[in-house]
Amino acid sequence: MDIIQDLRIRSIEPLSSPREMEEKCPVSAEEAERIASFRRTVNAIIKGDDDRLLAVIGPCSIHDTVAALDYARRLKKLADSVSDVFFIVMRTYFEKPRTALGWKGLIIDPDMDDSGNIEKGLMIARRLLVDITDIGLPVGCEVLDPIVPQYTDELMSWSSIGARTTESQTHRSLASGLSVAVGFKNSTSGDLTPAVNAAKAAANPASFIGVGRDGKLAIFHSAGNDATHLILRGGDQGPNYYEDDVEEATKMMKAAGLKPSILVDCSHQNSHKDFSRQKRVLRSVIDQVRWGEKGIRGFMLESNIEEGSQKIPQNPADLRYGVSVTDGCIGWEETERIIKNAAVLVREAREQGGKVDIL
Repeated sequence: MDIIQDLRIRSIEPLSSPREMEEKCPVSAEEAERIASFRRTVNAIIKGDDDRLLAVIGPCSIHDTVAALDYARRLKKLADSVSDVFFIVMRTYFEKPRTALGWKGLIIDPDMDDSGNIEKGLMIARRLLVDITDIGLPVGCEVLDPIVPQYTDELMSWSSIGARTTESQTHRSLASGLSVAVGFKNSTSGDLTPAVNAAKAAANPASFIGVGRDGKLAIFHSAGNDATHLILRGGDQGPNYYEDDVEEATKMMKAAGLKPSILVDCSHQNSHKDFSRQKRVLRSVIDQVRWGEKGIRGFMLESNIEEGSQKIPQNPADLRYGVSVTDGCIGWEETERIIKNAAVLVREAREQGGKVDIL
């Protein structure tokens, strides 16, 4: 009899269940309470019940846990200094969607050698999320593989669905059941319609197949996610963070029966893929908020210890410390400077005209 299954599979390896990894790297009662508090704050900002801005800041991708913790400690101090106007969530992205080929992230390829040691990658990611939470920072992840959240969901305080997967029914259903607020990015073309449709779909109940904590296949019935929002990241036709763009996104959300809630991604096409231009985008975002724009709930910045990016060398030991291996990032000094300056501008607007209305 001819073999007709798994014809293109080279090998199949066992993987620890989510529960088994939880037992090896548990979340303490204190950590759980802290995460629950982080989530309440994020949700309140997204819904307009907290007038601070959500600031998702951090590396384009994480490949070095030592550098990531170094960055997290710096970010925690910065977060404390601007907590009256911004609620900072550390961007902790472990999966990287690729247009064609390239490094797929720490979870899929932790050794950066195409060995695909996913078991190792999942454990490293989970431990890092626990360590950052212990520092006192909330974390946010992009959800790419639909099974991975079972290993990380209880540690996240915010999440996003990327431009390449926003149209995926699988990800919309998954987002409807995630325990955290979910932002949908507009498509790479710049079209907002898929993201608006995704936010509406994820806000409603869904049924889908997934993997339970015990590692067994299961049918999930979600209640719908009440904290979905849009992320404007620009597109093939150029940036989409200007006032007219935000107004259009707001109108589209209202027409779909959604309460307008928008984050502006200062990177990607909004910065013309030039990391040094992120400060220009942030300046525009803050100006719009100062003038009372009601749809903007926050922003995203790609930032690292050192600016720029680097290619992955043949020997990963030769990587430069604190430098991105994917998109270019602004360095720490620049990050600290522009965030503190932005906080001053928001405070001044409140002092001059009372509380800035972003609800």
